Amino acid sequence: MGQPQKGICAEPNLHAQFLMYNVLDDDAQALRAKLARVLEVFDYYDHEHYEAMVSGVIAVGVQYWSELYPGPRPKELTPFPDIEVADRCAPSQSYDLFIQIRADRLDIVHAVAVEVNQLLSIHVELVEDTRAFRYLDGRDLNGFVLADDNPRGPERREVAVVGDYDLDFAGGSYIHAQRYRHDLPRWNLISDKRQEQIMGRQKEHNLPTQEANLSSHYTRTRLTDLPGIEAHARQLRQSMPYANMQVQGEYFVSCCHSPRPFKAMLHSMYYGAGESDYDAWLDYTNAEMGGAFFAPSIDFIQDNAI
Repeated sequence: MGQPQKGICAEPNLHAQFLMYNVLDDDAQALRAKLARVLEVFDYYDHEHYEAMVSGVIAVGVQYWSELYPGPRPKELTPFPDIEVADRCAPSQSYDLFIQIRADRLDIVHAVAVEVNQLLSIHVELVEDTRAFRYLDGRDLNGFVLADDNPRGPERREVAVVGDYDLDFAGGSYIHAQRYRHDLPRWNLISDKRQEQIMGRQKEHNLPTQEANLSSHYTRTRLTDLPGIEAHARQLRQSMPYANMQVQGEYFVSCCHSPRPFKAMLHSMYYGAGESDYDAWLDYTNAEMGGAFFAPSIDFIQDNAI
């Protein structure tokens, strides 16, 4: 089994930077070699600044995969589900490369991003650049804890990494990324009790509320309760808030051994169990970007760089 990229199963960090690229030339061999050098950049900063807990992920977009790596494709590599229902929309964009950089020092995240961008610059166009951060004790900017049901310990790898059932791509991970923009001024106008009803969790202690209903965010995103999804088929979520004085939101990243759990969750959020049972949190946040990728193992990237 190939060695997963370190950033797939890494523990949460204080800072992150998410970079989306589209490729401008057709020199796939040169780009394959450059991606192997990006792994070396991650390793260098991880060793030189071990206290910063540096990790990174390189993922290739669904539409670009066969151009970069002709031949076999990951068995379940499919486009991002473009959803539009009523006034709710989960848009899909076709990005070629997704690079995630995380560390406990913002200066190190910046240094890694600069070096990676310089390394790839002659081949690509940077189309998304978002910096994110840990907020308080791992909360979203709406005040509620993020990814409270994430797998822990060895289970993280079982959930996030492709196994021997797809031998050519064992050690890889299916990545789905979304950038949500929150309407916090409107959110902050409603009472804490109503916020807890919408989220299905207590704000202070993060326990399920007794009033949790079919339209609560907790209910609609709880994968183990969704029909057709096995109890073990969860996602490893690496979501983090991003913000400035004009825009606030969440950068959602899902790592999984299959795209099915993410697609089932998204369908549950936007369509719900009935006409009015969609995720009520979507009345206060809006997805502005979405992309589907595959992050191959370190061995795969290095073997194909030659």
